[in-house]
Amino acid sequence: MPLTPATELAAKNTTHQPNESPEYRAARNALLTEEIELRRKAERVAELRRALPPGGGIPEDFAFEGANGATRLSQLFGDKDTLIVYSMMFGPQRDRPCPMCTALVDTWDTAARNALQQVAMAVTARSSLQRLKDFQKERGWRFLPLLSDPSGNYTRTYVSAEDADMPAMHVFTRRDGTIRHFWAAEMSFDMADPGQDPRGHLDPDPLWHILDLTPRGRPADWYPKLDYTAPPLTTIR
Repeated sequence: MPLTPATELAAKNTTHQPNESPEYRAARNALLTEEIELRRKAERVAELRRALPPGGGIPEDFAFEGANGATRLSQLFGDKDTLIVYSMMFGPQRDRPCPMCTALVDTWDTAARNALQQVAMAVTARSSLQRLKDFQKERGWRFLPLLSDPSGNYTRTYVSAEDADMPAMHVFTRRDGTIRHFWAAEMSFDMADPGQDPRGHLDPDPLWHILDLTPRGRPADWYPKLDYTAPPLTTIR
């Protein structure tokens, strides 16, 4: 079915903000047209992703260590047919985990409460299980399974052949008992556009989408930290 041009959809907008100028409204409606186009592009990309041919079968049923002991990649699916695995930068050479990875898992852990109704999810790292459990307790993560990759076989196969301390996100599927790779984030740093921080589509961390809604946007000189001294967290009493 042909889509209505985005300009026509934007023209239906009847929203007005208090004390806005005609110049603001004209620019905002022009932006709305672009937002509609972006929504359509994102949906088109998602359609193409869903239509990918079957990926390669996993070379082995990788072994991990989790809260319930030794486990295999195949067991991480549970009763789901899709598994998302995020590899965070927390190798044995690190005193503390990567703040960017931590920020992502912070938000994913909350979202996982809902996402786990549809797909299986897990976070893996090369550090020992005890280090992961200690950091999990520190951050208050409750819903995402944290797994140690003690042998490094999974990491060397799907993250870095050199076992480098790198992040990675992979999606696997299980159909008729066969586990295959479905999709991975493959935008590397050398694919970044000039003046932009390297990132993929769409950025999996909602933090950056929040900042994109603001006048300043994504600060070029700021990244998440593991701890902040100010401002204090706001709590409801």
